[in-house]
Amino acid sequence: MHKDFGALLYGDDTKPVRDNLKIPSVSRDAGDITIGELAREAGVTSRALRFYQSKGLLTPQRDGTSRVFSGEDRARLTLILQGKRLGFTLSEIRSMLGARARGCANKLPITRKKCSEQIKLLEHQRRDIELALAELRQIYTAMLFTPDIVHTAGEPASATA
Repeated sequence: MHKDFGALLYGDDTKPVRDNLKIPSVSRDAGDITIGELAREAGVTSRALRFYQSKGLLTPQRDGTSRVFSGEDRARLTLILQGKRLGFTLSEIRSMLGARARGCANKLPITRKKCSEQIKLLEHQRRDIELALAELRQIYTAMLFTPDIVHTAGEPASATA
C-alpha cells in the first residue's frame, strides 16, 4: 500500500517528471501561435511578452505548459507596442486596451486632449535630449584638443604617462 501511495504522490519514477504532469490541454485554433513565434513576429523578447502578461495586458491560453496567443492577443500586442513607441505609460496603455474592449473603433483609443498632451510631452523630451547631445558634443570636442588628459567615468581627469 505504501508503494501505491508513492506512485500516486510522485508518479512513475521511471519516467521523466514532465511525463508525469497532467496539465489540461487547450485546443489551438489555426491563428494561435506560441510565445516564441509571437516574439519573433513582433520583434520583442519572450521575456517582454511574459512581462506584459504579468501586468494583465496580455492573456494567453495554456496548452500544457506552453502559452498560446490568439489573434486578439496579437492585436493587443500591436496596440501595446504602438502605445510604448508613442511614450505612453503601461497604465495609459491598459486604459486604451480597455477602451478598445468596450468598442472604441479608433486606431489609437485616446482623446484629442490626451493626444495633444502626449505631443507636448514628447516635444519637451526631445528638447531635453537635444540639450544633452549638445553638451556631450562639447565635452567630446574638448577631449579632441586635450589628448594628454584621460577622462574616465567616476575618476578625476589625470595626465597620461
